[in-house]
This record gives sequence, C-alpha cells and structure tokens, in this order.
Amino acid sequence: MTNPWRAALAVLVALALAGCDAAGVGRIRSIDILDGAVTAAAPSGYCISPGAGMRGTDAAVILMGRCSGSPSATAAPAVITLSVGPAGSAGVMADGGASLAAFFQTEEGRGALSRAGKAEDVRVLSAVGSDDAFVMHVADSAVGEYWRAIRGLRGRLATISVSGAEGAPITSGQGKALLEATLAALAAANRVAAAVAP
Repeated sequence: MTNPWRAALAVLVALALAGCDAAGVGRIRSIDILDGAVTAAAPSGYCISPGAGMRGTDAAVILMGRCSGSPSATAAPAVITLSVGPAGSAGVMADGGASLAAFFQTEEGRGALSRAGKAEDVRVLSAVGSDDAFVMHVADSAVGEYWRAIRGLRGRLATISVSGAEGAPITSGQGKALLEATLAALAAANRVAAAVAP
C-alpha cells in the first residue's frame, strides 16, 4: 500500500470514529449521499440519524442507531458508523487483505484505529479479508471492543464500524452479526457484490 493511500485510509478511518447517541433515531432506512454517488442503507431494525454525522462535497460520515420503537429483543442499542471517501478512493483495496492486515498491525495503522490517536491503546483481535471486504475485530482501551469493515462502494472507499451504545455494550457475536447485516444492506442498496462473512 503506497503512502498516499495509507494517509487516505487513515483519515477515513479516523472520521468513522465519531460517536453518536443511538438511543432511537428516526425512521429513515436509506438515503442517497454525495449527489447520488452512493446510497447509505441501514440493516433491519436500524435507521439513519438525520441530524448526526458529516456530509462534505466528496466524503460523508453517516450515523445509524436502533430505530425509534424497535423492540430491544430484535435490535441491540448499537452505533453503526458509515464513512465514504472521495471518488476513486476504493483503489486502496487493490493491494488485498494481506496488505491491509499488515498496515493495521503497524503503529500507524493502530493509531488510525484509536479513538485517542494512540497506537498503544489498540489491539487488532482478528483481521480477515475476502474479495469484497476487509473485516476487523478491534479492542480499544478508550471504547472497548468493536467490529469494522472496509470495502469499495461504487469506486469509493467505505468503512463501517459497529459498537455498543454508551452504557449498553453489545456482545462480540452481536457486533459481528450486525456488521454482516450492514454490509449486506449496503451491497443491496448499491447493487454491488455482497461481502463474504469471514
């Protein structure tokens, strides 16, 4: 992975670490972003938070939480963050899963994953790549464990992270399942190949 791509990936991952209150957001399940270049879509039981996140001219961060009125038995109070980078940024995926796994084991890569920007705060518990996505299970001393996936969406680099809401942690199994459901929802909304779960 070349240094410019590393820098772009680090910035996008850092943007995705923004937090939100996922206590129950509206009923928006999907929305076109970046002038229709990408469709952000939430998995079943979750909705897009209309007043949170960030939307620029060529990049966006979308936050999702449990839909208002969703029964807790079917939708854990999780936070889902989708970050979408500039046109052409999905080229970082060309180097494959092995290169991404190596990058995120470096001090620079772990620093990009850290909420506080400190590599020593982060452990990558697992990292698995498929043809369509790169999936990580991460432990951050500041926020606990969470799941993250990186994939291309219509030529743009997208990162998806799933973590428990403040005061309501989710299990590792819940986080992984929700990440897989989010990847499937995004693939269907953008008519791209669904990522294969590791």
